[in-house]
Amino acid sequence: MKYRKLGNTGLDVSVLSYGASSLGSVFRDVPKEEGIRTVHTAIDMGINLIDVSPYYGLTKAETVLGEALRTVPRDRYILSTKAGRYGQDEFDFSRERVIRSAEESMRRLGTDYLDILLLHDIEFGRGEQVIEEGIPALEELKQSGKIRYFGVTGLPLNIFGRVLSRTALDVLLSYCHYSLNDTTLLRLLPLLERQGTGLMNASPISMGLLSNRQVPDWHPASGDIQAACKRAAKYCRDKGEDIAKLAVQFSTANEQIPTTLVSTATPANIRNNILWTEEPVDEQLLEEVLEILKPIDGATWPSGRPEWNEERDQNGERL
Repeated sequence: MKYRKLGNTGLDVSVLSYGASSLGSVFRDVPKEEGIRTVHTAIDMGINLIDVSPYYGLTKAETVLGEALRTVPRDRYILSTKAGRYGQDEFDFSRERVIRSAEESMRRLGTDYLDILLLHDIEFGRGEQVIEEGIPALEELKQSGKIRYFGVTGLPLNIFGRVLSRTALDVLLSYCHYSLNDTTLLRLLPLLERQGTGLMNASPISMGLLSNRQVPDWHPASGDIQAACKRAAKYCRDKGEDIAKLAVQFSTANEQIPTTLVSTATPANIRNNILWTEEPVDEQLLEEVLEILKPIDGATWPSGRPEWNEERDQNGERL
């Protein structure tokens, strides 16, 4: 496993990290014992960053993860969780709720401190509350020693420039913007470099678009995006390759992307993902697949309140 620096945090994080949402049975019913074995396999094979949230499985993911980590020395993993989202349409970024959420998460996870705490999907919150209550609550938790580093997560890339124009962040988590079909996250890198903000990339398979499985009905991508990804997946299959492998290799290969989160609750799957990162990329296949996906490169979908989806430059200014 390779490791890279996470911004100015001083943390060395594995290029592939573990997203524990699957432990909450958000994709399928996962027996607790299988989830625990998956966590142990990930750590034993070199993954050291684990990310979770109270929203995943409505606290089930944190509970199962806490049980899995009970037998693992605390210095063997970097633990990241979130606050602010607690249900499909339940968001609360107030100071009191963020602080209480951190305490609840620590109890479920069996730890007295969190390495990273992120405000979860801030584009669904009111901008004033996120900036004036949520982030100050994170700063308060950091000063008290309850958390080491903090940041935000969300889908629209515009949100990060807007927040970073108002305050400093240790880290941020972006998903579905650095993958075979969307590399727009690269536009954010100069700003993050200037501010020393660490970057966590998530969902190299674009929430299931870049796999051989049927795209879930709830997926928000347009028909054009889904059709192009389906063509690319078939092209890989016809070549005897798995597009998910190519996707994981692509996302983890870029030295400018410190870490990429993958989620599974199957030991064999996490093992395969880790082994893929250690194999050389088929450069010809990569070039051919990128060509298939070129017509939809950077195409995304709206998420959250309209106020967060306005077009802004990388410094947060309205265009």
